[in-house]
Amino acid sequence: MKFFIAFACLLAVACANENANVLRSDAEVNVNDFKAVLELDNGVKVEQQGELHGEEWIVKGDQAWISPEGEQVALTYVADANGYQVLSANPPLPTPPPIPEAIQRSLEWIAAHPSKEA
Repeated sequence: MKFFIAFACLLAVACANENANVLRSDAEVNVNDFKAVLELDNGVKVEQQGELHGEEWIVKGDQAWISPEGEQVALTYVADANGYQVLSANPPLPTPPPIPEAIQRSLEWIAAHPSKEA
């Protein structure tokens, strides 16, 4: 159910961004899967599909739009038991900062000294 809410929010943001006209809007929702496509005349394009595997939803999608600076932006993602993961992005996503040295040492110490309760 969460993916439907996320998809609806994304559509609302895309539509509220400008007074855009819908070029294509398709949706097929079944008990164990769904597919949805939205394409607007302002360059926004959203495609998403999901399948139920046991009790877990696996959702894959593509999004594309034109930034306020006029650049084409696109990303591909998957959302599953591991959370939301961007598989590719154009332009590339920024590189996260390195783990601070003190935290890295702490993580290494924890790995080397597992809890006796575990």
